[in-house]
Amino acid sequence: MKSKILPFVLQNRLKFGSVNPKAVLGLVLRNNPELKKDVPSVLKEIEIVVFETKDLSKEEMTKQLQDLNPDLLHEKKKEVKGPLKPLKNAEKGKVVVRIAPSPSGALHIGHAYGAALNAMYANMYNGKFIVRIEDTNPENIYDKAYDLIPQDGKWISNDNVSQVVVQSDRLGMYYDYAEKLVGQGNAYVCTCNPDTFREMKAKGEACPCRELGKEEQHLRYAKMFNGYVEGEAVLRLKTDIKHKNPAMRDFALMRINEHIHPKTGKEQRVWPLMILAVAIDDHDLGVTHVLNGKDHTDNAKKETMIMDCFSWTHPEYQHWGRINFEGMKISSSETRLKIEQQEYTGWDDIRLPFLPALKRRGYYAAAIRKWAAEIGLSLTDKTVSKDEFWKHINAFNKEIIDPIANRYFVVIDPVQIEVNGAPEKKVEMNLHDDFEDRGTRSLQGMKDLYISNDDKEKLEEGKLHRLIDYCNFTVENGQFRFVSANYEEYKNADNKGKIIHWLPVGELVDVEVVLEDHSVMKGYGEPALNDVEEGTIVQLERMYFAKLDTKNETLVFWYLHT
Repeated sequence: MKSKILPFVLQNRLKFGSVNPKAVLGLVLRNNPELKKDVPSVLKEIEIVVFETKDLSKEEMTKQLQDLNPDLLHEKKKEVKGPLKPLKNAEKGKVVVRIAPSPSGALHIGHAYGAALNAMYANMYNGKFIVRIEDTNPENIYDKAYDLIPQDGKWISNDNVSQVVVQSDRLGMYYDYAEKLVGQGNAYVCTCNPDTFREMKAKGEACPCRELGKEEQHLRYAKMFNGYVEGEAVLRLKTDIKHKNPAMRDFALMRINEHIHPKTGKEQRVWPLMILAVAIDDHDLGVTHVLNGKDHTDNAKKETMIMDCFSWTHPEYQHWGRINFEGMKISSSETRLKIEQQEYTGWDDIRLPFLPALKRRGYYAAAIRKWAAEIGLSLTDKTVSKDEFWKHINAFNKEIIDPIANRYFVVIDPVQIEVNGAPEKKVEMNLHDDFEDRGTRSLQGMKDLYISNDDKEKLEEGKLHRLIDYCNFTVENGQFRFVSANYEEYKNADNKGKIIHWLPVGELVDVEVVLEDHSVMKGYGEPALNDVEEGTIVQLERMYFAKLDTKNETLVFWYLHT
């Protein structure tokens, strides 16, 4: 027991000059819960240890504590508070993170998770959030992505992108560092048959090119730019050829690719592989923390090998587990093809789980960020169903939009009815019942009204029904009859039926609502909708939240969520 008590007694005396036995007791029990069974004995032992250590000098106590539990000698740094767990070795104002998508399309919900985490950590530490477009593979580039990705990064980060970097703009720097690696003897140009090299590497055997002298290597490196043809030569890092992980053995850094690049055209033919460009960029941009998927674990090891050749400080690497989105297609290449074939209208098609579509529908980036924070930076693999994803995102988004979305009536698939005896009167309704100071809108109550066909079919005879904020009525032999205007009568009725929204026959607004499956529903809206500006989110009462997408002769809304 003494060995468990002594470190905390020493720490307490070093910190305060004297020892509080009860404070030590709390620390001992917190770290050794099994001792809670006999607290009196523990306290007595603490008092003995306190007495035995009273004459120790500060140097003697420090040495003992260093041997017993050195962690207790150092005050823990005050953690930066935020929505996420603190990062290792992170300092306020000095954290630099990045996302590094390839330009194959817009960012999708899988990208959004990682982008949101990185952006939130940058914000949490008052640091920098860099968007780096990794376009060193000329064969898989969608030129519109050069605009789409920065826009998506800006949106998901709440306009907090510190810098946008495009790797094809930095080729000269990659060439210079590659040449330095050759000059150091840390890289060599390999002209072996790829299959032959693969067999030798698997056996842990070096290829003949590895042992050639620096002069020959420099000549070969220069020849990559104007001599060798595609597939004939590759630049490799010289590593441990017998490394226990074959992937770490003399991996490639540069290759020749004659494919026309959308930004550089035919001007460049030598392209760095991701490993080399990433290592150089992370150093050059001052990236302090690399947060990405655990499928990049080996890449991180390779990157540090390259950095070690230049004695560069490594970033802190932290990975997250794979998220498998069930029931949602998030392939950029497949989506791009369907857009080109006009199966989708664009990256902002309502059916797509891509950020331009979510933004256009009316989702707030803050809802995506909250979802990402709920998952956190965890190595655990996850499967997220389509229903589960939207359930969470919709709930977080509703928290944001519910207070700001004004309420309006829209009648889809309208049918005209006549409520016999209904009084003509002006009906005033709040734009938002929780914020009465926001104002009102009005409708003219009358006997000739529109209700939705779906509501009409569900109105039971013999029940007392109500038109919202207007009047109570019954249905008898298919006829609609006014009963009263008093809400309390409806509320307390034993035969209470449905309460439905309505519109007066007259000057109404033509409305279309685009649903999640891209189908369109048509109907009428109240005149006050004419005052709503494009891009505004509203709640269509008894239906759902929707965003006004376009405003012409017909108001076109996009379905958001309930």
